Amino acid sequence: MNALAFEKQVQVISALTEGTSIRSAARIFGVHRDTIGHLALRVGQGCERLHDRTMRDLQVGAIELDEQWDFIGKKQKRVQAGDSDEMGDVWTYVALAATQKAVLSYVVGKRDNANTEALALDLRARILNRPQITSDGYTPYPNAVMLAFQTDVDYAVLTKKYVGDSNLPDAAHRYSPGHVAGVERTVIRGRPDPEQISTSYVERFNLSSRMAMRRLTRLSNGFSKRLENHRAAISLWVSFYNLCRVHETLRYTPAMALGVADHIWTVGELIAAALEPVDVPPLPREPKTTLRSGYTPLKLRVIPGGKMSKPRG
Repeated sequence: MNALAFEKQVQVISALTEGTSIRSAARIFGVHRDTIGHLALRVGQGCERLHDRTMRDLQVGAIELDEQWDFIGKKQKRVQAGDSDEMGDVWTYVALAATQKAVLSYVVGKRDNANTEALALDLRARILNRPQITSDGYTPYPNAVMLAFQTDVDYAVLTKKYVGDSNLPDAAHRYSPGHVAGVERTVIRGRPDPEQISTSYVERFNLSSRMAMRRLTRLSNGFSKRLENHRAAISLWVSFYNLCRVHETLRYTPAMALGVADHIWTVGELIAAALEPVDVPPLPREPKTTLRSGYTPLKLRVIPGGKMSKPRG
């Protein structure tokens, strides 16, 4: 990789962030796939450090939480005794700023309580104000958010109810979700604005991720073989999305909307910043106190596809 010219590195990384596979990039640019793999790993790990030192001391209003499925090596049902713990399902937890469309925090790993809490604690360490947070109905979210934010949050859970179409063929049932028949909004803490209780933007980000990362593409053989490489690919995409990719609605990058960048970064700038050796102290990611488990929601609203009236308390 050291012998690869910087201009060629920029071309390769640009292709990877636009959904090109490593093997395709190798054929296009005449670079061995192992060289591309090493470059992607090193830049991706650098992007993880870049994100950590860039996304700090933030002022954010509405935040949406969600998680996206993929797998390492093989799908979970194919995992056998003796396989590495990395094998099987892997999830990318994302905290997205609804207004600025920026990825604030992300965690890559198994779908469990520990990683859910890790996302919430990392998010708490990065923002200064009292935010409004919406998550989907994944059970560990309420306790994780309460653990990280205590009472300094307006938090609601949005759960969508899907109904399948019995007239569709089996293949369509398998790969296409049903239509939304209703929405449940549960206020967990504070007084969240009913108009901002939504996970639509983070779900749209998930779609962009699948379109821009070959290893996340559905029904393909572009999956990751190692968790280290998968995490690096996610980190590369997140930094590219925040700093380099102009959002069609905003007309500039999410990082500019958030105030952590003053211009649209080039891929060359991204690579240089990712590989720059910078010593930044880690963020504190420990809760001040420990809340009891099994937190009880304050309010419950059931909405059959419409909008919710503002809660009184």
